[in-house]
Amino acid sequence: MSIRNWPLGERPRERLLGRGAHTLSDAELLAILLRTGLPGGSAVDRARESLAAFGGLRHLLDAERAVFCTARGLGEATYVQLQAALELARRYLLCRISRGQALASPDEVRQFLQLKLRGLAHEVFACLFLDNQHTVIAYEELFRGTIDGASVYPREIVKRALALNAAAVIFAHNHPSGIAEPSQADQRLTQRLRSALGVVDIRVLDHFVVGEAEALSFAERGLL
Repeated sequence: MSIRNWPLGERPRERLLGRGAHTLSDAELLAILLRTGLPGGSAVDRARESLAAFGGLRHLLDAERAVFCTARGLGEATYVQLQAALELARRYLLCRISRGQALASPDEVRQFLQLKLRGLAHEVFACLFLDNQHTVIAYEELFRGTIDGASVYPREIVKRALALNAAAVIFAHNHPSGIAEPSQADQRLTQRLRSALGVVDIRVLDHFVVGEAEALSFAERGLL
């Protein structure tokens, strides 16, 4: 049955307008973006089928283009639409943490870093550069590696921080294994970076390790 034939109080768009987006399920939100269903079914049915095929929303959004486009009811146009929505979410969160103090919104910092780094097949080491008010100056992915790691050069980080006139930094890197637990090498690297940046009076405020289901904070763990 078409969503147009549903009672007004059950239609996803009307519920979003009346009660807020947070009240909708993943399938209902996805249905709003998909807009149309498949023959014999509604957009919500199509969304539920797509979510089931990929095992959930995150796996759907993280799917490679070729895999995504071969699924029933999906294709390149839908892939482009969802990737655009995902990138808007990333940019929105960056705007949010750039407008105010990054340390005043640790959950938004964590969400942003997860959107940027989770699910990558290779390791990426990134940095949020902050001014003396802890407002974000820039987010940059500085080093890329293989599934086993990335080579990180403290001298290059110091040079970049000085070029941006940063007063503090927040580091982040992903674990392609999906496990967010920091390794001994991660901890040694963080201490090396703290020492190198400390020479030029730049503080390391945190280091996030992004895994499959969470982003672990060194500061919260007491590792800084």
